[in-house]
Amino acid sequence: MNNLKEDTIAAIATPFGTSGTGKVRISGPQAIDISSKVFEASSCIDLKDADSHTAHHGYIIDNKSGETLDEVLAIVMISPRSFTGENVVEFDCHGGMVPLESVLEVVLKQGARMAEPGEFSRRAFMNNKLDMAQAEAIIDIINSKTEKSLTIAVEQLKGGLSQKVNEIKEKVVTLLAHLEASIDFPEDEIKGFSFNQLKERIDSIEKPIKRLIKTAKQGKLYQEGIKTVIVGKPNVGKSSLLNYLLQENRAIVTDIPGTTRDVIEEYINLNGIPLKIIDTAGVRESENLVEQIGVKKTRDSLKKADLVLMMLDVSQGLTEEDIKVYELIKKQPTIVVVNKTDLEKQINLDRTEKKFKEHPLLYISVKEEEGLEELKNTILEEILHDNINVENDIMVTKVRHREALNNAHDSIKKVKKSFNNGVPVDFLTIDLKDVLFYLGTITGETVTDDIIDQIFSDFCLGK
Repeated sequence: MNNLKEDTIAAIATPFGTSGTGKVRISGPQAIDISSKVFEASSCIDLKDADSHTAHHGYIIDNKSGETLDEVLAIVMISPRSFTGENVVEFDCHGGMVPLESVLEVVLKQGARMAEPGEFSRRAFMNNKLDMAQAEAIIDIINSKTEKSLTIAVEQLKGGLSQKVNEIKEKVVTLLAHLEASIDFPEDEIKGFSFNQLKERIDSIEKPIKRLIKTAKQGKLYQEGIKTVIVGKPNVGKSSLLNYLLQENRAIVTDIPGTTRDVIEEYINLNGIPLKIIDTAGVRESENLVEQIGVKKTRDSLKKADLVLMMLDVSQGLTEEDIKVYELIKKQPTIVVVNKTDLEKQINLDRTEKKFKEHPLLYISVKEEEGLEELKNTILEEILHDNINVENDIMVTKVRHREALNNAHDSIKKVKKSFNNGVPVDFLTIDLKDVLFYLGTITGETVTDDIIDQIFSDFCLGK
């Protein structure tokens, strides 16, 4: 990474492809000077004389050839009143890669360099415009799959998680100061501190950490979704169920067994949780090479599944094929779905319920749309166990944050154990400092350079 204070960076900040408009973003000490060299304003204003947060119509000119490359709006933001905290100019161009790349090319020729992935956000972090948790929320906003996952990400971008973590850190810092003062001045009374309150104050630190950890599992569901694999022997209604959940004919449905030869993946929104529904090829022995490949993909999908919907056909008896499918998934979270209840029952219900007693079992008819709302509710019950209110609770969505909170919790438990065992106060301060360190990695105060590099490398160019 080059020196953040000396160079100016540029990149296309909108997705590749054809669109109505696109954006070229420039940030750094020379952003306005460089932009003024390639921009000819309709009003004849020089961008170097423009006020901050003003937009100007004009044209991008190739100084070497004199050619007009595009008609644009130039938006000027003067440091520190910008996303990165630096001078920033954004050219709103016509969409399409040719005009955007042409504009970027002349900007680079004037002395800017190509931004690295996530470098704009990294500069915002380095210039204290965002803390680390807020910077990471940008990716979550971009990748949001439902309105609720977007709400959670926006709350983190606004600093909701950071505020909660900082409140805990403030309690740790205050307790540390009191404990260290009691060590340095053992004969003096420390204002606002009593050893009789020490257990209560340790608990007041542990309780909100535990609460945040409790949100992590559900927060991950809202942000990343849950892989839900529909599996069963051929022609039990897997593709019909997929089409119903999607409310569109995504998969081919026929009476011919083995129609689905490949894995079909689609997202649905189930009460704000993105479900990645995976319709798989029917699992059976086959000499057809294409169908064999489909079955192999089914087995691979099952290994990665968070939840399995195993489908049976009520109009057929429980077959060896059904049992073989069950052997593949019986140790995974599974809902057994008996389909085609609109047809005459041939399956032995008692035997079936006994065989699958370890799992929820539902009777449905996709064709008649019976039992499907109950199926949705059962899916939610299987994946939502904790009493977490997404509207009121700050949600932890990142594995990195969860690990930091777990480490902080381990350290505060050591403090509690030491206190209960009568260990000298100076040992308590060691573990309290560890609590502070781990919490600081969430907001970025104590995060290492290699973790910073790793986090921002996940961003795309222009972000």
